[in-house]
Amino acid sequence: MEFVVGDARFFKQCTDAISNLIDEGTFEVTQKGLSLRSMDPSQIAMVDFNLPKEAFEKFSVDDKASFGVNLVDWGKVLARSRSSEKLTVSLEERESKCVLEFMGESKRQFRMPLLDLGGTAPQLPKIAFDSQIKIKAGAFKAMLHDAGLLSSHVVLHTKDGEFFVEAHGDSGDLVVETKKDSQSISELTVHAPARAMFPFEYLDDLSRAASDDSIVEISLKNDAPVKVSYSVGGKAELSYYLAPRVETV
Repeated sequence: MEFVVGDARFFKQCTDAISNLIDEGTFEVTQKGLSLRSMDPSQIAMVDFNLPKEAFEKFSVDDKASFGVNLVDWGKVLARSRSSEKLTVSLEERESKCVLEFMGESKRQFRMPLLDLGGTAPQLPKIAFDSQIKIKAGAFKAMLHDAGLLSSHVVLHTKDGEFFVEAHGDSGDLVVETKKDSQSISELTVHAPARAMFPFEYLDDLSRAASDDSIVEISLKNDAPVKVSYSVGGKAELSYYLAPRVETV
């Protein structure tokens, strides 16, 4: 197995988007491309990452392969990527190593240990969502950060062509109300009102890798997991699922 990414820094962004939620993970390599699906250690959040074959300069796999890595260590190595460098990733299965080779003005090769993480990828939740919001990532992250000033939990809420972000805590209350025709919202579909509460820290983590000018799609259902989706670099597709906290009155 070997694949080449034309922009090593782009692959760093992809890795960061995953490691915002999990420290270790197993990549699956098939004829379709590179993917990873995993639950976080607390088992309340899931990341689903896909980078299609067409996104690579070179993509070679006989049938399929999988390899587990420490994503935090990977991120540290990928942070050393330089402008215009290419990245080649290959496996040395006998040595149980993954090779990351940067090609630019010079060639740099890192050999990282593979991890045997075992298990199988979790199934995607099957949820008939009641509302979908497509919103600029920068606007959504700003709403979350406002909410995080007051509470460790954030309420996402839709009704009557409006999207609400709420926070209620000992320090005060916040309600951010955004109408369907707002410049920050490109699409808002409400089949039925939806409301659910989620940990601020997790919402912050899973939205962090979205560039401010990109579009985040949020899918909601009453007291059900939220789905947050966006692309990285216009190539990689990321979806996160986060379990709700039941509100108490």
